[in-house]
Amino acid sequence: MRAAEDVVGGRTALVTGAGNGLGRAIALALAGHGARVVLVGRQEDPLRQTAALIGPTARIATCDVADPASVQALADGLAGEEISIVVNNAGIAGPVADLTEVQPHEWDEVFAVNVRGTYLVCRAFLPPMLARGAGDVVNIASVSGKRPLPGRTPYTASKMAVLGLTTTLAHEVGPAGVMVNSVSPGPVAGDRMTRNFAREAQRTGTSPAQAEEQFVARAALRRMVTAEEVATATVAVLCMPGLCGADIDLSAGMVAR
Repeated sequence: MRAAEDVVGGRTALVTGAGNGLGRAIALALAGHGARVVLVGRQEDPLRQTAALIGPTARIATCDVADPASVQALADGLAGEEISIVVNNAGIAGPVADLTEVQPHEWDEVFAVNVRGTYLVCRAFLPPMLARGAGDVVNIASVSGKRPLPGRTPYTASKMAVLGLTTTLAHEVGPAGVMVNSVSPGPVAGDRMTRNFAREAQRTGTSPAQAEEQFVARAALRRMVTAEEVATATVAVLCMPGLCGADIDLSAGMVAR
């Protein structure tokens, strides 16, 4: 495996959902290895907070990845940048409810961000990569797209769609020299999972601690992964020559069935 500084150093990477959580950790990791990072998200203040952690090389750009016009405006605004790494991290958890209780607008919102957003960003930023004959796309999927997760059907279905998008797109653009892969985190410790456990506890009549314990019991390490671990895995994907159309399971051994 090549050294990260040799692979990402001096390149420009675009990271969606970079205002907090996984996106912030991934952006920090890329910048730490010498990449110039474009931080993308819907709200400017969180992006500025991430940029402050990186320093003057970071650039911020607000965008709603689910909105075609917003994504096109993002691409137009970055037309002068050679974006050679795209990390599609933006995503939402969606409702915690049985399928029969999920409202159509809730379903659509999850797919709009998690799937259409990934598609729109790829559609906007792949053409220059294809013209150059080089580039990397890393889609952040989820182990939840590969195993049952009761009460989270919109989310799991959307992440399975991201996996399908990744493998097929890899075969479309791989011959031109563009690598497309995905990373599937398991439960990531942080505010998002804390909220999910609270919702699950309310749905099942248990406590948040019990919901968390039940959730991580299927992991070999009996814990959640950290955002920093996911960021490290994302950089590692970029450093593996020949890796294309692959999914890296980073779930602390979460059973994927």
